[in-house]
Amino acid sequence: MSAASGPLDEQDVSVLGHVAAMYDAADPVPGGLVDRLRFAITLDALQAEIAQLERMDLALAGARSADATEVRTITFTSASLTTMVTIGQAGADHVRVDGWAAPGAGLSVELRTTDGVLRTVADESGRFVFDSVARGLVRFVLRAADGDAHPPVITPSVEL
Repeated sequence: MSAASGPLDEQDVSVLGHVAAMYDAADPVPGGLVDRLRFAITLDALQAEIAQLERMDLALAGARSADATEVRTITFTSASLTTMVTIGQAGADHVRVDGWAAPGAGLSVELRTTDGVLRTVADESGRFVFDSVARGLVRFVLRAADGDAHPPVITPSVEL
């Protein structure tokens, strides 16, 4: 075995660290890429229906007042479910998420964030609410009522 093929020493580790830093500076990993890759890998392990981002509208609520608040409306569609959510301000770095799913009575709704999972159940009209959600990358997982064998519906990740 030659010295060149021996184990890495401190000098090798230092050189590799400098090379990694050079690549990080010249071509950094895009923000959110790791989260999106984890999501994609998770989907491979699930039997799930994937919703598509259908529409994202920006509107101003209270546009006549000096303190107008931005509200975004996002619509997701899949073969079995349509979901619309509105995202409004709920503090400096939190938002309120109001959603409607059709058909949606009794749906279990998960809001997966980088901090964890928030859960609620849609009412008889398919309406659900998350009062205070930290801004960041999220996705929704909607599951039919207990006893329904339909696979969950998972939305693409969106930034709140």
